Amino acid sequence: MHRRHCLAWLAGLPFAAPLVDAAAAQDKPIQIIVPFGPGGSGDISARLLAEFLAHKTGRAVVVDNRPGANGIIGVEAVRSAPADGSVLLLATTSTHLANPSLFRKLPYDPGKDFRLVGSFGPGSTYMLVRPDAPYKTLQDFVAAAKKAPGSINYGHFNATSKVTAALFAHEAGIELEAIPYKQVSQAMSELIAGQIQVVFTDTVAGDAFVSSGQLRALAAHSDARLKRYPDLPLITESYPRFTIRGGFLGIAVPAATPLEVQQKLNQWINEAVTTDPIRSRLEGFAFAPAKVSLAELATFERQERAKWKSYVDIARLEVQ
Repeated sequence: MHRRHCLAWLAGLPFAAPLVDAAAAQDKPIQIIVPFGPGGSGDISARLLAEFLAHKTGRAVVVDNRPGANGIIGVEAVRSAPADGSVLLLATTSTHLANPSLFRKLPYDPGKDFRLVGSFGPGSTYMLVRPDAPYKTLQDFVAAAKKAPGSINYGHFNATSKVTAALFAHEAGIELEAIPYKQVSQAMSELIAGQIQVVFTDTVAGDAFVSSGQLRALAAHSDARLKRYPDLPLITESYPRFTIRGGFLGIAVPAATPLEVQQKLNQWINEAVTTDPIRSRLEGFAFAPAKVSLAELATFERQERAKWKSYVDIARLEVQ
């Protein structure tokens, strides 16, 4: 049958459009939209995955940073993109777990508009201060905050960094002043310059600052003490009720993406995060990469979103 006649015949079938779209998508470049600026954990993780996918598929893979509005701008760009697996979203705790509880009128519904197809593994968090900060321990920090309420400023650049700091302040019984930034790099620069006193960030984004000595980790939050810094205390050792999960990083696609495309992406991402060199890089950042199925990702998302609502409520954060 002539190719043109064959395509015309296929177009009349109810399942033809997804098949034709999926076939056409195989020749498209893959775009990973990161809804935050360069240098953050999402950007770093996306670029690791991009290199793997380029090698795996033989297609060009581009990382596109679309920062702004707590990740909403980048998320919206993917929501309206073709649902064929050619445009991926770097999904984060902010975009998929916390934002629904922080915004009254969120222009997207993470559970209805997207499907998670991969995860980089459970993450960990650093509580960072300047190397010359007067507080050498977590107890010193809390004592200083109690002595002068409101005198310590924390920088936040996404929902995760904001909620984590606010929840810590609640558990420790202290007052911290919130200073917003558009990007993690801005918050780090201000912390190094002494304009703010503390930043809570995931270990991926904070690693270079800690290892170089530009900033000092006062404590960490993880399931266990970090292998890289075994002497670094966990926040839960002093505040057991501080159970907020470390930063989540994953990959999402528009909900209308065909299941077979979701399954293929899930297979590739699972292979990427459990194979060196990406596995070792993620473990070095205190992530715990593991294979996760589509069903497990869906369950995780529902459960964690409910937990983040409780964190926002406990910290008494104002909904925007």
